[in-house]
Amino acid sequence: MHDIRLAVRTLRATPIVSAVAILSLALGIGANTAIFSLVNSLLLRSLPVRQPQQLVVLSDGSWSNPIWEQVRARPQLFDGAFAWSAVRFNLASGGETEFVDGLWASGGMFEALGVPAMLGRTFTTADDVRGPSSSRAGGRDGAVAVISYAYWQRRFGGAADAIGRTLTVERMPFTVIGVTPPDFFGPEVGRTFDIAVPLGDEPLVRGPDSALDRRSTWWLSIMARLRPEQSIDSANAALRGVQPQIREATLPDWSQKELGGYLKEAFTLTPAASGESGLRRRYERPLVIIMIVVALVLLIACANIANLLLARATARRHELSVRLALGASRWQLVRQLLTESAVLSGAGAALGVLFALWGSRLIVGQLSTATNIVFLDLSLDWRVLAFTIGVTAATALLFGTAPAFRAAGIAPMEAIKEHGRSAAGDARFGLANGLVVAQVALSVVLIVAAGLFVRTFTQLGSVHLGFDHERVLVVNVNAQRTQIAPADRLATFERVRERVRAVPGVAEAALSEITPVSGAGWNGRVDVSDTPTLNDRQSITFINGITPGWFATFGTPLVAGRLFNDRDRQGAPRVVVVNQAFARNFLNGANPIGHVVRSRGGFVNPEAPKEIVGVVADAVYRNLREPIPPTMYVPFEQMEDPMPTRPAVSVVVRAASGSPALLSRSIARAIAEVNPDLAITFRPLTDVVNASLTQERLVAMLSGFFGGLALLLAGLGLYGVTAYAVSRRRTEIGIRMALGAAPAGVVRLVLSRVSLLVGAGVIAGAGISLWASRFVGPLLFGLQPRDPATLVGAAVVLSTVGAIAGWLPARRASRIDPSEVLRDS
Repeated sequence: MHDIRLAVRTLRATPIVSAVAILSLALGIGANTAIFSLVNSLLLRSLPVRQPQQLVVLSDGSWSNPIWEQVRARPQLFDGAFAWSAVRFNLASGGETEFVDGLWASGGMFEALGVPAMLGRTFTTADDVRGPSSSRAGGRDGAVAVISYAYWQRRFGGAADAIGRTLTVERMPFTVIGVTPPDFFGPEVGRTFDIAVPLGDEPLVRGPDSALDRRSTWWLSIMARLRPEQSIDSANAALRGVQPQIREATLPDWSQKELGGYLKEAFTLTPAASGESGLRRRYERPLVIIMIVVALVLLIACANIANLLLARATARRHELSVRLALGASRWQLVRQLLTESAVLSGAGAALGVLFALWGSRLIVGQLSTATNIVFLDLSLDWRVLAFTIGVTAATALLFGTAPAFRAAGIAPMEAIKEHGRSAAGDARFGLANGLVVAQVALSVVLIVAAGLFVRTFTQLGSVHLGFDHERVLVVNVNAQRTQIAPADRLATFERVRERVRAVPGVAEAALSEITPVSGAGWNGRVDVSDTPTLNDRQSITFINGITPGWFATFGTPLVAGRLFNDRDRQGAPRVVVVNQAFARNFLNGANPIGHVVRSRGGFVNPEAPKEIVGVVADAVYRNLREPIPPTMYVPFEQMEDPMPTRPAVSVVVRAASGSPALLSRSIARAIAEVNPDLAITFRPLTDVVNASLTQERLVAMLSGFFGGLALLLAGLGLYGVTAYAVSRRRTEIGIRMALGAAPAGVVRLVLSRVSLLVGAGVIAGAGISLWASRFVGPLLFGLQPRDPATLVGAAVVLSTVGAIAGWLPARRASRIDPSEVLRDS
């Protein structure tokens, strides 16, 4: 405690130095803690359920409900199993949608997870049955739902009488029977839920569009709990033992070739203590890379503080030598200086935790989009606290050890010395130079990484889309909860299109099955007449169902032939329009007009040949990273089942001028005139494009920020060492100037040393960057990991900062008054 009190007084005696050190540490430790909080929440933290280490998930994608029912029918396989699917429920009674995050969940989910209700009860297998409510256990009126704690607070204000109240979900009444605990967010990391509904109620909501009996609709995740004595290997063996029966009972409507692969593909269980997560698969590598980046920033900060403390220890030689002369042991001096380092590090960590709490939530907010709200549990747990304490201790040792042991080498005779250079001072200066070289080298690595990620984001942002997204509004129209028969939906959607086109301010409107850059896709294998037959991979073509006016709405130009018109209807000759990539893939760029396309299977009828009547310019289909694929556009009314009977369609609208969002109310009124029960959702196409860049934008933002911070710290470190060197050589420089040295010569003398330090650091950093660049290759776009322009740019930036940092003390050195220096000497 005496050492701590003395350390606090010593740090308060130099408030500017202490404040700079604490702020540097707060940024470094806070950044590391913030990123580790994300890593912990996404990759390490177990689900807040009973014995999460016993959970396993059926891996390799989604599963159909018939497969789940086969697994459920074999309770001897596990100690419990359940299936779920994330969904967005619409709570609005009509018109514009009001979405909440939801779950379709099998009746045994809460029991298998060991999650009791905080209020009321959770639903069970007795609630998870098909059919009208009158056939259910207990004869309850209406279906049931369990809500999350957060939604209970938001919707009902935490009222106890929420149990038994009715929620209208997709225009169906659901009785609230329970509230889950505050820490339970569901089985999927990265998502939370507001309302959970039994899987058996899915037909009540989706009606004829129900997927419960569809063998080719893959939408469920399946998780199981192992028995106490059961290993994952024995569980896999047991599941694969019944796999032939499960596969045979759930054969999808596929070709014989595809069914062969379906029957042979082995079921595989993988550990699921930390839950299932698509977000984890997407962001695991970027988070690890950013974690390395912030660790390097902390190392640079530690080098800076080590230099500060070395300088202060040198300035305190007289004080320390007096202590030795008065009987203090060298260990006491080391302990005192290490205590000062620990106090600095602790103060920085305290501020850093506050920075981390703010920063981690800010990052999660950047991950969310209008249609995908990301949730991560960022509360402090033992891992985050242990990490922060460990980083705090490590930083104290990193920047405090060298100054402490350097000071321990001071001789008691230093107490009677007034001036002169000492061996300790020279050694300190050499160590400081080494730290600066390390700072510059690490800064080069960080600036190269930042340059690669920022340029990747810029490259993706400048990709030629093949369409104009500035004045386009995407309106999702859903007829699922209306009285419109599936066979009449297409006609209703056509009426919607005509009404929307007549809205003042609308330049053009059209219908489409797929919205570009939304991540959705539909493809199939096709053959083209009078061309060589391609293999299965080469013959894959992406498909979109559209109406006349779609290309005009998007501004995609016609290259050859014609576009669709109102005569391209059911019963008319079947036609398609293809893009230029299609012509290159199937005809080596030759004119495809007049050729006939036949499908090898899938949604496009293989018995119905389709003539190519037009070619349009290439346009991005699914996302910006993928090369533009061969694409075939089909008239909406000539698509075969089940496409025309789907409950939802996108109405794409081009505004004549101004923001398309301004047309939302007029468009909503026009759609309500067709059918007021249609559910509609508005989203500018610009938002869709921006959402597709979420990962790249986040990585570029974080790497750019930390690269700039590293640059600032390296510049400060270089300035500090140069200024210290100038102060050490003040007498020498004064004598040189007294003997006739010009100020420009003094500047060159100082900058020559700076150039050596920066040059050594840049060379070392370039070598490290060339080695480490291979790890970031998968995250880049349009760049090679060892991009020479980025490397040269980083070297130029560091050299410029080094020149500025060195020029300031060099300029001050050139203005030294020789007579004053000689008098002081």
